[in-house]
Amino acid sequence: MNYTKINKDIQSKLEAISGTINVIADRALMENYTRDEYALDILKSYPGLVVKPRNTQEVSEILKLANEQKFPVYPRGGGTGLCGACVPMLGGVLLLFDNMKKVIEVDTDNIMAVVECGIPLSEFYKEIEKHGLFFPPHPGDDSATIGGVIATNAGGTRAVKLGVVRNYVKGLEVVLPTGEIINIGGKLMKNSTGYSLLNLLIGAEGTLGIVTKATINLLPPPQCIMTLVVPFESLNDAIKTVPEIIRAKITPLAVEFIEKDVLVLAEKYLDRKWPASQGQAYLMIIVDGDDEDSVFKTCEKISDVCKKNNAIDAFIADSKEKQKDILYIRSHLYEVIKKYMIEDLDIVVPRARIADLVERVHEIEKKYKVWLPTYGHAADGNVHIHLLRAIVKDGVWIETDKKIWEPNYGKINNELHGYAKSIGGQVSGEHGIGIKKKKYLKSFLEDKHIQLMKDIKKVFDPNNILNPGKIFDL
Repeated sequence: MNYTKINKDIQSKLEAISGTINVIADRALMENYTRDEYALDILKSYPGLVVKPRNTQEVSEILKLANEQKFPVYPRGGGTGLCGACVPMLGGVLLLFDNMKKVIEVDTDNIMAVVECGIPLSEFYKEIEKHGLFFPPHPGDDSATIGGVIATNAGGTRAVKLGVVRNYVKGLEVVLPTGEIINIGGKLMKNSTGYSLLNLLIGAEGTLGIVTKATINLLPPPQCIMTLVVPFESLNDAIKTVPEIIRAKITPLAVEFIEKDVLVLAEKYLDRKWPASQGQAYLMIIVDGDDEDSVFKTCEKISDVCKKNNAIDAFIADSKEKQKDILYIRSHLYEVIKKYMIEDLDIVVPRARIADLVERVHEIEKKYKVWLPTYGHAADGNVHIHLLRAIVKDGVWIETDKKIWEPNYGKINNELHGYAKSIGGQVSGEHGIGIKKKKYLKSFLEDKHIQLMKDIKKVFDPNNILNPGKIFDL
């Protein structure tokens, strides 16, 4: 489709809708909105204008104008994504929701909150904590917004026990691509009334509608949390232990796997100490419960299971300070390697095949003489593999010549995704597709599956106005 380039007339109409102060036309002021956290500049593009709507009605008017004038609209949350899903590749108007950050209601009777889409998770967490409530999904970056995590159906470390964002969204106010406003669901714990448009919109990456308000189900917070760090001599032993823990009728809050080479680097650059130096691979296991005694007993039970499966030892971080250091290191692994990042893969496989996937990663490292730091969510099969343009020797970064990594970058990507598919995996566990993973969609999904998604997009967005070019091309 040929879109209309943003002109002075369109700018004037947008200023009339949202106010001149909420329309940004200066390219220098748009720089922070030209990309997300994806490392390469190939996913960088300037919008024609940035607009900050103040309410749902303004979002509706903007989309009606976009359909009338035929310019694309791109909703943006915190910009923390890794697939280019919010990047305005075709110009048009980028919507920021800085003016839509209110917690409208915390309903302690129904244990739900109603919030606007632009509120960052950090602010949302603080507000609900005042009421003794808890939002379980924790994707790792608290600057992500509620609208953004709904758009990607974000997961995080706690997904194995407490689920992903989809499990907590009970109602949405949505502006459709054509400008109509619809309300879906509400303060209901179950709902079998017709097709679930709610679930269709969650995870749609802002291609089927703009979420302006959400009704979020909450939980009471865990009364006690402890963290175990369990070292193993091999990743294979570590991964094979996870189903044994589940079979022992234990469901931890989180189970993460990390290899030693990544941790050694993280300790140096984050100036924090990991509690175990033995071994080559680690499980980080978080346990929650009602009281310290019961949680400690569960930790001991997990420790016994691990030791029966070749764990070297098990360290229980029972103080908040120790837990804070462990979680800080795990949460900031990406920051340690981000400087030299080419791409972060978000492959998900059956959890019993994680060790096979990581073994293939090591084979590819040797084949192409690269370092591919790998870690992830051991209990739900989500593996993050990082393609870098550098290696580490004696704790020091050594940048790889572009002539070495650039020709092999695509080959490595293809080999890893091809292997993931062969063992029953999928291209994305929690990051979404965006622009970056579009080329792999045909490899992982049947043609009819993709065609049905395209047909749905056309019904919702007949003029292909909203976030065009994401997930697939029409």
